[in-house]
Parts: sequence; C-alpha cells; structure tokens
Amino acid sequence: MFEKVLIANRGEIAVRIIRACKELNIRTVAVYSEVDANSMHVQLADEAICIGKAFSSESYLRIDRIISAAEITDVDAIHPGYGFLSENSHFAEVCERHNIRFIGPSSKAMDALEDKAVSRELAKKAGVPIPPGSDGIVENEKDAIATAQRIGYPVMIKAVAGGGGKGMRIAHNDISLVKGFNMARVEAEKSFGNSGVYIEKFIENPHHIEFQIFGDGKGNVIHLGERDCSIQRRNQKLIEETPSPLIENRFKDLRKKMGKAAVRIGQVAEYTNAGTVEFVTDDQGNFYFLEVNKRIQVEHPITEEVTGMDLVKMQLQVAMGEPPKLSQGDITFKGHAIECRINAEDPFDQFRPSPGRIEMYYAPGGSGVRVDSHAYAGYTIPPTYDSMIGKLITFGANREEALVKMTRALDEYMITGIKTTIPLEQAILHDPNFKRGDYTTGFIEQLLNGPKRDFFDSRRDG
Repeated sequence: MFEKVLIANRGEIAVRIIRACKELNIRTVAVYSEVDANSMHVQLADEAICIGKAFSSESYLRIDRIISAAEITDVDAIHPGYGFLSENSHFAEVCERHNIRFIGPSSKAMDALEDKAVSRELAKKAGVPIPPGSDGIVENEKDAIATAQRIGYPVMIKAVAGGGGKGMRIAHNDISLVKGFNMARVEAEKSFGNSGVYIEKFIENPHHIEFQIFGDGKGNVIHLGERDCSIQRRNQKLIEETPSPLIENRFKDLRKKMGKAAVRIGQVAEYTNAGTVEFVTDDQGNFYFLEVNKRIQVEHPITEEVTGMDLVKMQLQVAMGEPPKLSQGDITFKGHAIECRINAEDPFDQFRPSPGRIEMYYAPGGSGVRVDSHAYAGYTIPPTYDSMIGKLITFGANREEALVKMTRALDEYMITGIKTTIPLEQAILHDPNFKRGDYTTGFIEQLLNGPKRDFFDSRRDG
C-alpha cells in the first residue's frame, strides 16, 4: 500500500485524485503555483508545496521542482492527472529512476505510443485502420503542402503531443495549410513544450468515439465501453455521453469491432493502467484510429457511472501492484450517462475565456447528479490555465432519463461573476437533433452560425 501520493496537477482532477486517495487511506501532497495558493486541491490535501509562478512552464511543467517536492515530502508515488506532464515518458522515467511510482502507463508503453504520429504506426501493426496522412512529423511548410496535396484536402494538422484540442487546425487549401501549420506548431510548443505536428486526412462530418481501456500490469487489457465525444468546439470536447447514440441507433456491430481494435492496440503497446483509444467514424460506419491518450480522461466519470467502477482507485491499485481481476466478460454496462464540461468562457463571443472572481456558486444535486469541480464562491479563476472549472454528470436508466436530469441540473447550476458555457449547453439539450442523438463534430458550429442563432441569443440574453 502507498502511504503518501503527490498529485502533479491542479483543479478538479487534483480534487478527484485526493478523494480517491482518502477513500483508500492514502495521504496526499498537493503542488501548486503561486496563483493557485487558494485552490481547492491545496486546501483538501494533507500537505502542499508551492513549485513556482503562475505560468505552467514555471510550475506544473517543471519536472525538477515536482521531483524535489516529492523527495522532500517522501512520497511513494506521483499521480499526474491529465494534461501537463501526464503523457510525458521522460517524466515517468525520472520518477522510476528516483524510486517513485508513476501512476499511469510505464515509460516503455509511453515510448511505444510516443506521440500521435508514432501511434499511427503502432495502429497499423495492430491491424487497425488509420486515416491517410504523413509518415511521422512534418518538418516544414514545403513538406506539409506536399503531404496535403498527396492525400487531398481537407486535412487536419495535429500536434504530436498533448491534447485538449490544442495544436490542431483544419486546412482546405495551400494558403490555409501554411497558416495553420505555423499556428499549430507555435501553440503546441507553448502548451506542451513540443512543436512537432503531423498531417492526416480530415474526415468530414465525423463522429468522435473513444474507448476506455485498462491494463492490469499482468498482461491483461480490457475495454470499458465507448464514449461519444462529438459535441466539440475548437476541437475540444464539451459534452460527452455513453453509450454512443450513433452506435446504439445505427451501427450496433461497431461496439464489438471498435472495442476489439482498442484492446489490440493496448496489447501491442503492452499497456498498463488507464488509457483511451480515440477513433473517428463516418456516416457509413467506417472507423479510423486517431490517437491513444495515455492517462485518465476528463470524461472518465461517465464510464464510472455505467460500469460501477472507480477508475482512479483502479489506477492506484494497479500502481500498488494490487490490480483488480479484470476480465472482459465480467464488465457489464447499465444505463446511460452524460457529462457537460462547465468552462469559464463566453460561448457567444468566440468562446473568449472569462477568468475572474466567482461571486456566487451553487451546484445542482439530487438523484443521478454528480458534480466534479474545484470551484467555490469567492474563488478567483486565473487566466493562465485551461478554462474548465467543473464537470456536471447525470445518470439515468436510459438516454431520455439522463437528458431530463441534465436539463434540470443545468437549470439549477448557478455561477455568477463570470461567464460560463452553461447557457450554450442548455440550448444544445433543447435542440431536436441532439435529442435524437443525430449530431457530428460540426454540431456546435452549425448551430451558432445557423438559423437557430436567435434561439441561442435569447439564451445568452436571458
């Protein structure tokens, strides 16, 4: 058993990990930047150490400072959460060298899935279909244009590191490709410390479906079902649900095919702990591998709701060498779950971030409602990090019941002093196409710029 775990992260995921540790009787250490001194994870942890200034490059991305904090507090392990250093194989290796357990995949597995471009090659070895694209990282504008012209527009420029929609651009011609290529590289370097990008064919009107996988460290890899993440803005997820309406309503055979493909990728990579295999699916039921997220996902709670499993506790147990007995045949799914990400931004002004002081904060509750958040009344949201301040999750016996609970819960959620995505999410849930489960990744853009704009304006003004 671990006696003490350091959480190398902030915000709601740090709070989520602290809660799991407390239930396992494990003491926790929070690290924080100067601007996060009053954050909830700092207040809930048993110990806390400041590791630098507000910018993540001076705090949450500083391996040396995190390791120093771990050694000073004499922890057994480090949980990286998601984002920041969570998919950094060098960080995992440094932890291993310092005899500190890294709660996540091994550095070897991370290297096998080193970045998204390398992951494409591994998927090919596993016999999983991939979109046409570049052979690895694209180094310059000339090669980018040559690749795009070879596979045909539109194309997606994607950062090889990180996630959260950062370092991604769609290009429809040579001019937009060059602009997007340079912007993606700059954004990727700023966000992940790695400017590498690759190019692949953009599947138009796609559905974004991912499968949660878990490796027990004993050679077994299973999947815990799919999540539909197609409701996105700027390539970043906003609403997720499980099971996927696309699979449930049109392509039920896809669940078995995609689940097997996700497990094969995990097996080839000798994957341990929690991970997510992401796919894009077209309207004909064809699916293609996108990437592997080598960490716990933001949207993991909806998988927990339909499986009854605690993924963060499972992560800790595997890292302690006490994995639960995992067998695909033992995994059962019950009901339907939906998650809305609550972001501090104005969805009616180009999703402009809305940092500042929260004046009033009231979270919804009741049967089938879960809130994972680090926000509270009086908390000041800094402008230096991701804008997500919480996740609202609802569970029902079926999709209709989960939607009714989410509609009610969003109406109850009260946050003043800042702007949030709640009005947009309320409007989405009232849209008849969304109610039918008929949507793709272009859903939000079409609504914000389409004939329903007046309805959205009334939500904003109200």
